[in-house]
Amino acid sequence: MKLFFFFSLLVFFLYFSSSTARGPLHSSLPSGIRNGSRISFSDSVRRQLFQDKQSKLSDDRAKGYMTNSDLEKAVKEFGRRCSNISRIYSIGKSVHGVPLWVIEISDMPGEEEPEPAFKFVGNVHGDEPVGRELLLHLANWICDNYMKDSLARLIVENIHLHILPSMNPDGYFLRRRGNANNIDLNRDFPDQFFPVNNDINARQPETRAVMNWLREMQFAASASLHGGALVANYPWDGTEDKRRNYYACPDDDTFRFMASIYSHSHHNMSLSKEFPGGITNGAFWYPIYGGMQDWNYIHAGCFELTLEISDNKWPNANELPTLWEYNKMSLLNLAASLVKTGIHGRIFSSDSGMPLPGSVTIKGINYTVKAGKGFADYHRLLAPGERYEVCGHYAWVQTKNHTYLTGRSSHDSGLYSRSRGHNQGEPAKY
Repeated sequence: MKLFFFFSLLVFFLYFSSSTARGPLHSSLPSGIRNGSRISFSDSVRRQLFQDKQSKLSDDRAKGYMTNSDLEKAVKEFGRRCSNISRIYSIGKSVHGVPLWVIEISDMPGEEEPEPAFKFVGNVHGDEPVGRELLLHLANWICDNYMKDSLARLIVENIHLHILPSMNPDGYFLRRRGNANNIDLNRDFPDQFFPVNNDINARQPETRAVMNWLREMQFAASASLHGGALVANYPWDGTEDKRRNYYACPDDDTFRFMASIYSHSHHNMSLSKEFPGGITNGAFWYPIYGGMQDWNYIHAGCFELTLEISDNKWPNANELPTLWEYNKMSLLNLAASLVKTGIHGRIFSSDSGMPLPGSVTIKGINYTVKAGKGFADYHRLLAPGERYEVCGHYAWVQTKNHTYLTGRSSHDSGLYSRSRGHNQGEPAKY
């Protein structure tokens, strides 16, 4: 059976002229590992914070921030006001039963399309609430501007954007980092090096909700928003020997590119003296284990960044408008880069025209991107300016390889390709 692969090479060029935000250094290893050796803990406390040194923030500090009730009302009001480009749904509930609301933004919300999906996740740590505020600003800005702003329109028409403002509403209510069980949710995911988080019965409901979300929906890329530093963090977050050093994942160049999009679109992140260019490899900063970022990349095919968006974990509410302005273009450009770079296409049968389950790989990069189930569409992020040899796979059949130079179309490939320069319904033959 002959297979055709639709490739669309769309490249986004940018010209670019110690903190404890991800968690206390002493608790960066899961609770069952310390100083390189195994120690015994009961399942009920193994991912609990070693000690809650941070006292609860005063209610005065929370003034001007949305309560959980306020957030729910804001999300539902957004759904009513912007119903033509959005839907509201919940991926589960917190320990205390608070719904984990998600806003989906698209010109066809809730419908499956051969388009990539991007997600933003805020408030992973309860005492880092800036992200939840900024993500509501982002949703409302897109709704207010997509008819008149080209970047907002590009996102609405070409991406399914999903926004989870608060992954940890209980921690927010309690004014502390962990959830209602005092578990750090960014240490609660299965880890590639250590098995301490493999017991699903000990996993927190918020963590399970996110994991089930990614089993049901295929995301090409993602970012979680944190506070306590100013840097874009990328995989890997941990090292096999538990030492602090640069530990690159297979897509290191692509992740550096993604992190640089955020950093250089930001007001001053790229000017950091602590982090060159405002980006960092997580393990080089300091290793953590059980993090959400690495799990996304390994198990869900999702390229996720950890964004530290404010030096102060819980700044005064009167600083929120400034923080929004500092981060607005970063959030927009990162989401939009999903369709402005990389290789995008579909796998289907030339005999029947039916989509076929398959995947694509890049020569020299040990990572496989699976095609979607409905349309067999794939969205493979890549750093621009390099020549890549792309290989498509269907079941046990491997097609011939094709080479592309990102940054320009490859006119000698003999493939059918779809780009934004052609009518959407007509493939352009190169």
